[in-house]
Amino acid sequence: MTTHSGTATGTGSDDYAGTRSGRKARDLGLTMGSLPSGPRNAITDVAGVRVGHTTLISGEGELVRGEGPVRTGVTVIIPGEEPWKRPIFAAPHRLNGNGEMTGLEWVRESGQLTSYIGLTNTHSVGVVRDALVAHEGTTRPAGEEYWSLPVVAETWDGALNDLNGFHVRPEHVFEAIANAHHGHVAEGSVGSGTGMIAHGFKGGIGTASRVVSESDGGYTVGVLVQANHGRRDRLSIDGKLVGPHIILPSDDETGGEVRDARFTTQLPEGSGSIIVIVATDAPLLPHQCARLAQRSTLGIGRVGGAGENGSGDLTLCFATGSGQIPAGFSGGEGPVSYELTALSNDRIDPLFYAAIEATEEAIVNAMLASDTMVGINGATRYGLPHDQLLALLAE
Repeated sequence: MTTHSGTATGTGSDDYAGTRSGRKARDLGLTMGSLPSGPRNAITDVAGVRVGHTTLISGEGELVRGEGPVRTGVTVIIPGEEPWKRPIFAAPHRLNGNGEMTGLEWVRESGQLTSYIGLTNTHSVGVVRDALVAHEGTTRPAGEEYWSLPVVAETWDGALNDLNGFHVRPEHVFEAIANAHHGHVAEGSVGSGTGMIAHGFKGGIGTASRVVSESDGGYTVGVLVQANHGRRDRLSIDGKLVGPHIILPSDDETGGEVRDARFTTQLPEGSGSIIVIVATDAPLLPHQCARLAQRSTLGIGRVGGAGENGSGDLTLCFATGSGQIPAGFSGGEGPVSYELTALSNDRIDPLFYAAIEATEEAIVNAMLASDTMVGINGATRYGLPHDQLLALLAE
């Protein structure tokens, strides 16, 4: 099996780890709103946030359970150093609940994120969760008691991947953690996004960021999505309905998609899911994180997503700017109280706009960065053709 770690391949001209893809919406002249992006136009523009991938690709042809073809992986988002010991305020939101994100009951109860965030396919959530717990154990002295309820989210890649072959292993999670860096984030068919499909095109991992004006605090909002959702006939980019007008090799003469087992699954279109992780350095309290997580779903809607009945559309926002929060379980040795910085609610609108714009672009970036992929039984999902897209948007 070929694995790709997503490690940095060079610093590039801007001295950031990783390689700038050159395939983002803004690289093609699509602005997705009015706010400027951060220097990497990625979730890693929020200081302290790192991202690592492990990509698993092997085999071709007929599906043999347990052998492949394999088109899957793991992505790990590290929100800050030692979140188990230095919690971060956070909150989730559910647009539609046909999906899984572990650890949310404690996030809701405490208002805090106390783990790394893992992303993977639907049937590998358990192994990724257990591996994150095990990895935390490697950082603790022998015999130290601790517990962990890590956050792990999923979307279904069974159209292209041997999903029930359970190819994601604990070592792949450890590898993604080891390779995590703060630079440019690889997008498209990488990590947990390897086998994903978005709006009928090849989808996967996408990321973007926005920076609000200095008068509004100068804060950064970064978003990373695992895009595996939506219908082709609803795809809108930069405010224009484009999905029905793009012609693919799998279309018939009238422009409709051929109902061929090589290109479709038995599930109706729109049955996929999307995970949205929102990060910001603004000093947000948990209820304000929940508001940003909710607003990110408006970005899903701008691209044409509707939270369909068969879609798991789950979002999580964490904020790093409120100050140092003591660990929740310190054996009575922690402070009785602590001071925080908090953003005024009447100054939060610019962050709402930033979350919406960054989510919208992150979804589009996931498709723009993804090439055509052939998976199990010759199942094919085509990459979003840049030339056709630009021609449609220029009309």
